[in-house]
Amino acid sequence: MASLLASLTFFPSNLYSLLFFFFPPQFPWNKRNETMEHHNLQWEGDKENNQNADIETTSFIGLERNGSDLSELRQPLMRRRTMNTTSQIAIVGANVCPVESLDYEIVENDLFKQDWRSRRKSQIFQYILMKWTLVLLIGLITGFVGFFNNLAVENIAGFKLLLTSNLVLHNRYILAFFTFAGINVILAGLAAALCAYIAPAAAGSGIPEVKAYLNGVDAYSILAPSTLFVKIFGSILGVSAGFMLGKEGPMVHTGACIANLLGQGGSRKYHLTWNWLRYFKNDRDRRDLITCGSAAGVAAAFRAPVGGVLFALEEAASWWRSALLWRTFFTTAVVAVVLRGCIEFCRSGKCGLFGKGGLIMFDLSATTASYSTPDLIAIIVLGVIGGVFGGLFNYLLDKVLRVYAIINERGAPFKIILTISISLITSCCSFGLPWLASCKACPSDAPEQCPTVGRSGNFKRFQCSEGYYNDLASLFFNTNEDAIRNLFSSGTENEFHLSSLFVFFTAIYCLGILTYGVAVPSGLFIPVILAGATYGRIVGTILGAITDLDPGLFALLGAASFLGGTMRMTVSVCVILLELTNDLLMLPLVMLVLLISKTIADSFNKGVYDQIVIMKGLPYMEAHAEAYMRHLVAGDVVSGPLISFSGVERVGNIVHALRLTGHNGFPVVDEPPFSEAPELVGLVLKSHLLVLLSGKRFSRERVRRRTESMLERFRPHDFAKAGSGKGLKLEDLEFTEEELEMFVDIHSIVNASPYTVVETMSLAKAQVLFRALGLRHLCVVPKTPGRPPIVGILTRHDFMPEHILGLFPHLNPHKKW
Repeated sequence: MASLLASLTFFPSNLYSLLFFFFPPQFPWNKRNETMEHHNLQWEGDKENNQNADIETTSFIGLERNGSDLSELRQPLMRRRTMNTTSQIAIVGANVCPVESLDYEIVENDLFKQDWRSRRKSQIFQYILMKWTLVLLIGLITGFVGFFNNLAVENIAGFKLLLTSNLVLHNRYILAFFTFAGINVILAGLAAALCAYIAPAAAGSGIPEVKAYLNGVDAYSILAPSTLFVKIFGSILGVSAGFMLGKEGPMVHTGACIANLLGQGGSRKYHLTWNWLRYFKNDRDRRDLITCGSAAGVAAAFRAPVGGVLFALEEAASWWRSALLWRTFFTTAVVAVVLRGCIEFCRSGKCGLFGKGGLIMFDLSATTASYSTPDLIAIIVLGVIGGVFGGLFNYLLDKVLRVYAIINERGAPFKIILTISISLITSCCSFGLPWLASCKACPSDAPEQCPTVGRSGNFKRFQCSEGYYNDLASLFFNTNEDAIRNLFSSGTENEFHLSSLFVFFTAIYCLGILTYGVAVPSGLFIPVILAGATYGRIVGTILGAITDLDPGLFALLGAASFLGGTMRMTVSVCVILLELTNDLLMLPLVMLVLLISKTIADSFNKGVYDQIVIMKGLPYMEAHAEAYMRHLVAGDVVSGPLISFSGVERVGNIVHALRLTGHNGFPVVDEPPFSEAPELVGLVLKSHLLVLLSGKRFSRERVRRRTESMLERFRPHDFAKAGSGKGLKLEDLEFTEEELEMFVDIHSIVNASPYTVVETMSLAKAQVLFRALGLRHLCVVPKTPGRPPIVGILTRHDFMPEHILGLFPHLNPHKKW
């Protein structure tokens, strides 16, 4: 029921949607969209009265072969209605669009087999070499983009902070505020305008979309060049605007976009294509490259190459193998080399306000990590706090995102207004809250100059007199990375008042929830690390008398606990934090706090990215089947009606079916005289049928052609999947009345070995098989003879709870069978 409610509240059309949010209806209501492959067939009725009729009683329908009347249907098997009416639209970024499934299955038709038989060893070597070349390019480009992001943010934000600080030092407080807020509003407005008008799919972190894509869900412009452009520059503008967000999540999406652009051979739309990459125009190779891109994004964002590999393995990828491990490791290693080279270049002072940098962002190796039994008790408390705060954070974020969806749906101007409003709130907090803190005298043994001179440092003077600093301004009037560095700093036990830390934690926690969801590229890693480090330092300060650990180490453990409580990642987060801090001695403590916080938070809700995937309506398939699926079989949920073709089919029948359905796969059934009895030949894809029809190799007689004649007209790469450019559509083809009455042989393009399951197979087993193999279509065949050779086709949406529980409302999805 929760997912049904999500479909209600996440796609509102008016003010009543807000009422549904607070007062959910007590009846199931699934939205429909006829734009995809789902088996929701609508037939055109009388054009004069413009009515459509749903065919509800058949699960197997073949078009009439022996006459020209396309409306005649065969109905060999009558069964109850199983129309699938689940929603086939989702929110990608800040845009509502239709989604489709990816097909990772190899289409083993005659053309494919002939192509592999004809390939020489040199061509196979070229294919392997190109794979490694592509992952090298992905690492190089992602590394340079990551460095460019850091360079731009440090300079833009540094200029803003320097200008504001100088005005404050001259006691021009009102002008300082309007300058600070004005620059933030301009930067935020530009970032929101880019997202709203150029690439709405670029809004948000992009990790849920990349995760869904690697699970087999595709959506329009999710990895397009325009999305890549907005992701880079929108992230720079958003982070520089002082929002409580990070560029780490968007870097994952950026790496995936770079990998997709290279893997598909460029973009036809922007006249950037390379024919020598035609071998990679399939979902399987693109999936591997995008997995490498997502790992490279993490490596570039956190400067953590091993953490990037583990992030792709633990969180992003749904399919993994040893060969992919090698390629992702190589990609992240390239990123690390690029970043090291760029940072060494900046040490000469040629990068403006770019900070000290280095591959170690928050070096804690100088701090001695010795701990005893009281320390372990404090760490357990930190883990519990992280789990509770993490579960609460995810819950509140879910509610805020649903309200933002209502606002964002009203159009681009409302997205920009919402973004500017949050920017003003953030500016007021960042500039106003430091006035609540009292000035502190600079310590005599301060590790750096006090008060701080320049844009960053631990001791911001703000409104204080000479020799004093404002500890709250030291956190607010820095970039987020510098604020984390201040919290992680060692030997600063008395630097921050407890009251200042409480104020800062409350502000960061609330701003992090309010900011994520606006129409700018935004990541959750930095606000989560910042909030966790703050309450970790609070615990460390309170327990300073009974613990041997430095408050800076408590800040690290607090960040780990909050990351575990919100994102529910363990191995990858542990390694990323250790690479960030260069403190291997903290490994046992970080592992312990992550396990505790994740265990506590799992009792409340799902991880933040899993929760957002569900909330956006993306049909994500988990690795395990739901418990209630064990009480159903594959034949129970097959959607109808099903359209089948003959091996030699009338052109008009194919055109009619393609025009009236949104299916992307059709079973092919041979009948006499091509076989002794009806038999399943295989499965043919819609895109392949369109290419075949465009060649117009038709015949007046219903005869089967030789495969060699097909090879004379078509090449295997003619059937490759289109990239960012527009693929072939039915509207692009024109047929005469005479051609519609002719026949075409489709045997050569039929996948003769599709995956099939018997109709009595457990639905749970079918779901595990479907996901493990990365399928788009799973054929269901009858168990008993004397029936049509195929019962139906299972697609991703047939495994969704909305469809299953709609058919069987008596099932309890929350019951542990």
